[in-house]
Amino acid sequence: MYKVDLSADPKELAAIEARKNREKERQSRFFNVRNRVMGVDVEALNSQVVERKLREVTEQSRDAAYGTNHVQYDLVAQMLEKEQAERTRRLAKKIQEFREQKQQLKNRREFDLRDPDGLRKEFPACLGDSDPHCGPASLQCFSGEDLDRATCLKMQQDQFRYSLERQLQEQQRARVDEKCADMLNDQLYLGMDMRATYLAKLEESCRMAMMSAVANINKAQVAELAEWQRREHQREQEANLVDIQNQITSDLLTENPQVAQNPLAPHRVLPYCWKGMTPEQRAAIRKVQQMQRYEKEAQCQAEQALDAQWESQTMLSAQAAMELEQQERELCAEFRRGLGSFNQQLAKEQKAQQNYLNSIIYTNQPTTQYHLQFNTSSR
Repeated sequence: MYKVDLSADPKELAAIEARKNREKERQSRFFNVRNRVMGVDVEALNSQVVERKLREVTEQSRDAAYGTNHVQYDLVAQMLEKEQAERTRRLAKKIQEFREQKQQLKNRREFDLRDPDGLRKEFPACLGDSDPHCGPASLQCFSGEDLDRATCLKMQQDQFRYSLERQLQEQQRARVDEKCADMLNDQLYLGMDMRATYLAKLEESCRMAMMSAVANINKAQVAELAEWQRREHQREQEANLVDIQNQITSDLLTENPQVAQNPLAPHRVLPYCWKGMTPEQRAAIRKVQQMQRYEKEAQCQAEQALDAQWESQTMLSAQAAMELEQQERELCAEFRRGLGSFNQQLAKEQKAQQNYLNSIIYTNQPTTQYHLQFNTSSR
């Protein structure tokens, strides 16, 4: 027959894999003794979750505050950078304009040495046949001869003077421009300082106004507290005077013995009004105390006689107990001897029974592999 390889059903494989995963999760849950016995503290976990969320909210608010401050600082830094860049651009533009207007190549002092049209501007060597500078031999140029040296020197001196004047003018103009720039910078800084001073004064005035308002509120509260204390002190003084008057006129200081009598129980007195006992009461108490002493002495004599009787009875009981203990020790010794012989006989019988079980009955002992096959599934 033909061999046909049939692929497994994906749904069946997925179901088998899901059952395996559920079985593994069930085993991990059942075989974990801690979770099965102790359980999970849900309240503690919920409190931890709430604390973590609160901490996250606090951190987010703090980060938002920091972000707002950073945005403000960035805006201020960008404004300062733009202002500095604008000042730099204006200065560079002024410098470039000065170079284009005042520092041209033709106005330089050494321009005559590097003039591209210098040869065209020089005096010609020969103006013609009737040139008075030419001699009989009509020689027009000799080695080391410079016919226009004086003219060139004069021109160079004039050009040097002109260049020097131009440089002085340029330096004066540069100083004027620099003074103007410094003045503008000073005015800008002065305006910024005045603005900062105005803001500081405004802040100081607001702070002083707030401090004045707080001071006025504090003064009002202090005055109100002083008035309340004065009224309380006055009320307390009045109450003290009334109390003193009542004490002076009351029965407590007049020592009226009738006041100490309890209206509900005539044989009792009121402790807070009682001033002491009368001589008759003291004599009655002493008489009663004397009778109590006589009764106490008679009771002590009776107790001593009773204690003597009890002591004699205790000695007799102790002797009888000692005799009983001696008899009990003898009986216990005899019982232990009989019990020892019985235990020896019983040990011999148990040993013989154990040998019989190990050698004849239990010949196939279970191994470790036998015990490991149990408790492997959660079912």
